Amino acid sequence: MPANDSLPALSVADALRRRRSIRAFTGQPVDPAVLKQVFADAQRAPSGGNLQPWQVTVLTGEPWQRVKDAVAARIAMGRDGQQPEYDIYPRGLTDPWESRRFGVGEALYASLGIPREDKRGRLARFMDNYRGFDAPVMLFLHCSRIMGPPQWSDMGMWLQSVMLLLVEQGLASCPQECWAMYGQTVREALGLAEDQILFTGLAIGYADEGQAVNQGTVPRVGLDEVIDWQGF
Repeated sequence: MPANDSLPALSVADALRRRRSIRAFTGQPVDPAVLKQVFADAQRAPSGGNLQPWQVTVLTGEPWQRVKDAVAARIAMGRDGQQPEYDIYPRGLTDPWESRRFGVGEALYASLGIPREDKRGRLARFMDNYRGFDAPVMLFLHCSRIMGPPQWSDMGMWLQSVMLLLVEQGLASCPQECWAMYGQTVREALGLAEDQILFTGLAIGYADEGQAVNQGTVPRVGLDEVIDWQGF
């Protein structure tokens, strides 16, 4: 049962349609009891062999600020400060995937009125990623390094479950693989052992609906581009 029974019930389809990657949050704190219920329900996410490979660290307040400060110091070092855990996007990405990736970025900056030639403005906005878009809660998802691609897909199913359950509770989120670019620093700030690999962050809070960056929707391709029907 949802922790907040005053909210209207949502179907799974409703939650999927409403879920967005929010890039501006209010300062309203999040009730930890609500988060505990979300995570308890998300434990029903499937995993091959019931391994349940996901391991999670959830931060707010000073511990969350400590991570932001540590990563900011690495960012100030330029490319030498990067510590990528994995390739977030495939090397040599081609169309149609490269066009989709480029298109969503251009749409985001357009919603903010930042033209392509405004490199400084775009960089400043990109740096908001490493503040979690001012979300009061940050979730870091990690797992043992012995886990392979099937277990990473299990983590993705757990993460999607969490995001939909957050929608049900009136909360918003933004998955952020960008933190994996500074994986070692994040792991050290979290006190994680070397046998852990950082997958992603998830900013959690209440959406600031008045911000332009939260107004747009990201298009999805048609079914004919992703589904091949056979025998129907």
